Amino acid sequence: MTTLAERLGYSEDARLLIINCDDLGSTRAANVAIYQSLREGLATSATLMVPCPWARDAAAEYRGEDVGVHLTLNSEWENYRWGPITRSPSLLDGDGGFPRTLADLWDHADLDEVRKECRAQIERAIYWGFDVSHLDSHMGSVQLRPEFFDVYLEMATEFALPLRMGGAAGEAQVGFPYRRLAAEEGIVFSDHFLYTRVGSRGDIERMLSNMRPGVTEIYFHPAVETDELRASHPDWSGRVRDHDALCSNDAFRRLVDDSGATLIGFKELREVQRAG
Repeated sequence: MTTLAERLGYSEDARLLIINCDDLGSTRAANVAIYQSLREGLATSATLMVPCPWARDAAAEYRGEDVGVHLTLNSEWENYRWGPITRSPSLLDGDGGFPRTLADLWDHADLDEVRKECRAQIERAIYWGFDVSHLDSHMGSVQLRPEFFDVYLEMATEFALPLRMGGAAGEAQVGFPYRRLAAEEGIVFSDHFLYTRVGSRGDIERMLSNMRPGVTEIYFHPAVETDELRASHPDWSGRVRDHDALCSNDAFRRLVDDSGATLIGFKELREVQRAG
């Protein structure tokens, strides 16, 4: 069986690394840091939160970078909210934004409204001029429950886009074989996926020192330090550390270099998927 690395034009034992930046569009602080990470740092892709107030700013700054859509159905920050871009009452909580928790979303969301909202977010990103490279899911909202995963898979098929996909351990936790289901539909996704806590260097250092052959995705939440960020997010300092790791931390850059990994983005996976 041909490996994903071989389909991408590399050897079977190649180590390929995608470094994604989540939450583009969430704040101006995130936009500045993410574009710097893509243009000057180690990041190879990012994902846009279309419903967020700073998404239009992200679109105005876009220069063709590898950007996907971070399908967003939750608004978990305490004092800074966002909501659906479609008329979808089941996707609102009592504050008028998306539900704060996955449990609230999963208990009350109408799947037709979920489908409508996800499609609208992708279409709006395309309308704004983004060459959408892939899809992932904010807080795992459309990946971690079977009925929501059906929508996730439908969007990937409809728009011919690869997906972020959790690893085999995640399948065991949620109780359904999402990797097999996606593969059966011809959807491309990384071989390995590392969940990292915001600002956590230790997890990433361990992964880089033990990287397996194939395509691995890791992700960060970079942001520059601003009054806005400090006021809006309790873990703002971790996001600033993520920005430092990607843009100005020589020790982290050496770790990536020493791992022997080749940096790639999701556009390469998209082209493999579309080639069939």
